Amino acid sequence: MRIAFVIANAYGMGGTVRTVFNLAEGLARHHEVEIVSLTRHKAAPFFAVPEGVRLRALSATGAAAEEEGADRPGPMAAWWHRRARAVVPEAERERNKSYSPEAVAGLRRYLASTRADVVVGTRPGVNLLLSAWAPARVLAVGQEHINLDEHAPEVRAAITRRYPRLGGMTVLTSADRTAYRELLGAGDDWLEVMPNPLPPRRLPRSTLDNPIIAAAGRLSPIKQYPKLLEAFSSVAGKHPEWRLRIYGGGKAEDRLRSEIVRRGLSNQVHLMGRTKDITGELAKASLLAVSSRVEGFGMTIIEGFSVGVPAVSFDCPYGPREIIDHERNGLLVPAQDTDALGGALLRLVEDREARVRMGGQALLSAEHYALEGVVERWEDFLRRRLAAAGRA
Repeated sequence: MRIAFVIANAYGMGGTVRTVFNLAEGLARHHEVEIVSLTRHKAAPFFAVPEGVRLRALSATGAAAEEEGADRPGPMAAWWHRRARAVVPEAERERNKSYSPEAVAGLRRYLASTRADVVVGTRPGVNLLLSAWAPARVLAVGQEHINLDEHAPEVRAAITRRYPRLGGMTVLTSADRTAYRELLGAGDDWLEVMPNPLPPRRLPRSTLDNPIIAAAGRLSPIKQYPKLLEAFSSVAGKHPEWRLRIYGGGKAEDRLRSEIVRRGLSNQVHLMGRTKDITGELAKASLLAVSSRVEGFGMTIIEGFSVGVPAVSFDCPYGPREIIDHERNGLLVPAQDTDALGGALLRLVEDREARVRMGGQALLSAEHYALEGVVERWEDFLRRRLAAAGRA
């Protein structure tokens, strides 16, 4: 098969970029795979492009555009941009700024000329454009990385109208499949649960003895890091040798630093910034903490599992409850209950035997997300959808 993934900005850092690169790497072993980026803001992507995978950008912005001496959009680009605005709701365009005239005109040209058998969109706006613009000879598949409840009402309305035109769709969790099935009336053959895969790397294993709790993800309100600071205070007061390391970047960094100072945790909480090797960093920790209001999946949890680190998480909607088996490979506490989150962290800080037991089970759980198995599921799904479309 010739398979293309269309992503908003493959040159940035984020969970969608990381997991799409992982999946593309696995599929490229037996198929022709390319990643198509709506935009490019710098010369080289943050993550290394997998071997055997082609990366192309449809437009450039910022410094990348200046390097190329990019011209202002011409009349045709402006025309296709107007067409795209009629397809992609404003809420989606505001959430992601990649839908520029150059980008959407480039996508239209790409779809008209591509030799790909399958084109996979990776966010709602791209999926909507594929539903409207993909030629009949191409199997257009929508891939959702955000659960349905997180979409604005106007985006949900567009999804209801246009997603049934796609040739298939994947979601990350069973709960989200149920939500989309109820919204779209879709059958199981058309709508599939596909978890994000782990990269095929030889990974280190945590000793579970370092006095470090890790957290990872964009520094944004949805991650609720102030609540994590409050929960960690329960540990910090009784065990001052323990540290909390938070990996990620974002606009909320200054506010979070101020909150760390306000709580008197400057010596115990460290903002580590972005990293290309999150599993290597997680292997230095003994616990993973998740304080999110909601998770689309919980990639960091399975990355922690892959190096033998158990997770302590809010039982927030979607991801964590489908990954963490309470008391087996980690602990789930009621959503938004910071006292319970702090108590669970403290329990595993003080009980090494429980940490080790759960860490061992975490390693076993990670096998469910191995790249080879996820790739086989994707291959089977795509073959079935191509057959249903009469292109087996």
